[in-house]
Amino acid sequence: MERLGTEPSISEAGRYVLLRLARNSIAARLEGLPPPEEALTDPALLTHRGAFVTLKIDHRLRGCIGHVVAISPLWLAVRENAEAAAFRDPRFPALERDELAHVRIEISALTPMCPSSPGDIVVGRDGILIERGSLRGLLLPQVAVEYRWDAETFLDTACRKAGLAAGCWREPGTNISTFSAEVFGET
Repeated sequence: MERLGTEPSISEAGRYVLLRLARNSIAARLEGLPPPEEALTDPALLTHRGAFVTLKIDHRLRGCIGHVVAISPLWLAVRENAEAAAFRDPRFPALERDELAHVRIEISALTPMCPSSPGDIVVGRDGILIERGSLRGLLLPQVAVEYRWDAETFLDTACRKAGLAAGCWREPGTNISTFSAEVFGET
């Protein structure tokens, strides 16, 4: 499922640290406290990577925010995006204190973007970014698997997410990039 680049793989212990950090960051914000600080030495958590944090309640999306590009160390991207997914996803109201116990957190640590063509996309391995002008639509690799989409439906949905017509990926001037992700979450 993963097409990793040169990024170090995240160990089970590292995954646990990131999931705990995400949950504790949201809890701190709910209590009006500063975000938690971590003394980390794991190279995988200190590596700059793009990352998304997804929040779900009863298997339904409750927030998802991330950085496509590696602008900060992974641990910091997770901390910031956990808070953003809980409180700044424009599709949802801010998370309430009583919801936190029901939230399940999923983290997607991304590989760098690669220019791609429609025939190269592998559902379950690739996430996609569709761009035309200033319009952009991104879908994480696990989304197509969750909804049992084929590659064409995946591409069409990314076009619609960008505010473009389904099928725009076939037209000149539309750029397609792919990436992979290490995806892990709370059980």
